Amino acid sequence: MKSKRKTLVILTPGFPKDKSDTTCLPPLQTFVKALKSICPGLNIIVISFQYPFYTAEYNWHGVNVISVGGKGKGRLLRLITWLKVWRRLQKLRGKQELLGVLSFWLGECAFVGSRFARKYRLTHYTWILGQDAKKNNKYFRWIKPKGEELIAMSDFLVREMHRNYGVKPLYVIPVGVDISMFGNTSLKRDIDIMSAGSLIPLKRYRFFVEAIISLKNIFPDIRAVICGDGPEMQMLKSLAEKSGVTDNITFKGEVPHKQVIELMQRAKVFLHPSEYEGFGTVLSEALYSGAQLVSFTKPMDKEYSHHFVVKTQDEMNACLVSLLKNKKINHDPVLICTIEQIAKNMICLFAD
Repeated sequence: MKSKRKTLVILTPGFPKDKSDTTCLPPLQTFVKALKSICPGLNIIVISFQYPFYTAEYNWHGVNVISVGGKGKGRLLRLITWLKVWRRLQKLRGKQELLGVLSFWLGECAFVGSRFARKYRLTHYTWILGQDAKKNNKYFRWIKPKGEELIAMSDFLVREMHRNYGVKPLYVIPVGVDISMFGNTSLKRDIDIMSAGSLIPLKRYRFFVEAIISLKNIFPDIRAVICGDGPEMQMLKSLAEKSGVTDNITFKGEVPHKQVIELMQRAKVFLHPSEYEGFGTVLSEALYSGAQLVSFTKPMDKEYSHHFVVKTQDEMNACLVSLLKNKKINHDPVLICTIEQIAKNMICLFAD
């Protein structure tokens, strides 16, 4: 009788529809590719709840992907999506030897994944990203997870979960850097300040534009770049135009992940104005690109070179001025952790 293949199931709200879809959750992409690389014999199956917005099964870099196509619709249609995922899991259990289930974020994926794992006595972990650790997450009440079932992406999220829910995640596994994406390290640092991410209120990109408005008085030819798209794009462009800095800020929109890395390697300073962050991959990538990093958040307790944590907008502006005036600024890469090591740390949890 043919033995069943050892399989790890990953549940996620979204996943790239093909290899060219590099802007869809880059941290998840690099993690899954690294996991496949270090465990070539392991069968990895990704089940995506909402995106792509259609039902399909396909191969992505040697990984089997099942798209349920929920399209982000709520109420009854969301319940139907969960039922479809459950049936898929049951079918996989009958054909494969399931090592366990890894759910991305404390949301609907963790809800379905934890219920399925408990019913069939499988190993299940939830990887907490960031905002899912905030108060009033209804899924926490539904799941009631134990600390040993939770993996936090940062030391900050361990404290946040404990403060808001009285549960302390037992594991901390941050996002890693795919160093193979960093090519030419001799690029000219012709971008003064850069940022990248979703243009939503939480990320406070208004601070970025206002910083350039202020800094232009000191550096008339200051050059800034923002990568990303979102609902605040037009507001930010209007603010830049009204304040006379349209020639100083380039709004790149949504660009391929590789291009974001290349821009980081040309940046003197990477500014991350977000008011809340679990562990943004851009922080690790900016440091490894050699840029000086200025942020309001400090995900890990450990101190890292070239990372400056500020508390106020005035402190942020003062830090930016100091860095840009420093002619001897250091652009050596700072590595927090490779994505391969992160993948190894993760798979070890399922091997126990």
